[in-house]
Amino acid sequence: MRYDDEAKAPDAHGGARRPDAMRVPDGTDATDGKRGNSRRAFLRTTSAGVTSAALAATAGVAATSAASAQQTVPATTPKQPSRVRPAGLTKPVTPACSGQETPASVEGPLFKPASPERGDLVTPGTQGVRIDLAGVVYDTSCTPLPGTLIEFWQCDQNGDYDTSGFALRGHQYTNNRGAYLLRTIIPRDYWGRWGQRAPHIHTQVQAPGSPVLVTQLYFPDDTEAYGRDFAALNAADRLLNRACTIALTARPGAAYSGTFDFVLKTTA
Repeated sequence: MRYDDEAKAPDAHGGARRPDAMRVPDGTDATDGKRGNSRRAFLRTTSAGVTSAALAATAGVAATSAASAQQTVPATTPKQPSRVRPAGLTKPVTPACSGQETPASVEGPLFKPASPERGDLVTPGTQGVRIDLAGVVYDTSCTPLPGTLIEFWQCDQNGDYDTSGFALRGHQYTNNRGAYLLRTIIPRDYWGRWGQRAPHIHTQVQAPGSPVLVTQLYFPDDTEAYGRDFAALNAADRLLNRACTIALTARPGAAYSGTFDFVLKTTA
């Protein structure tokens, strides 16, 4: 109800009523008609006065009530709910860690110590399908391991290893979040002492004060590089472990982004 309408409305309890509802019924005087007429005139006059006074008083009360209501109940615009989530309700990001130790594999005959410290194995003249490989090193309780040493080495796009230098070889340390980033190429398959080898990257991973994990990383069956059938190559490789498969995402320009997280069993 609007406040200006409320000021005009009658009060439901003792407010102003229609004047005819307050009239006293006419009476008659059996002994004096004139006195009866005078009495009726007096009652009419008195009734009219009472009615006017009551109407004035009621209107005043209603107006005062409306004014008071306007002062105590101001019109307000409802507040919009906050879009900011309280900091206390923000859950931490759950690490993408299974807690299962990364399987080990053979080192192979072509490891060379004293490789350069670098995260980019692509040098001028390097040919091949590019890949940026990233991940985190965890322990089996899924705690990131900063300062972990990771050694990488691999063959080139022709299936050859550099045995005289350090092409496609290098080492790095994980940052304070246990993360690493490697820029390299997808290697080629080749024949070796274990038969035909699927494309793979050799790694040695060692957290401070912990034993060395030696393993090899592989590529998904649907990888496209050098016109090779990765599904058939993976199926033929006797050393391949599917748990060591890199997760790949194709990028424009015949390149890939990959992720792989290592999980180490530590002595601490």
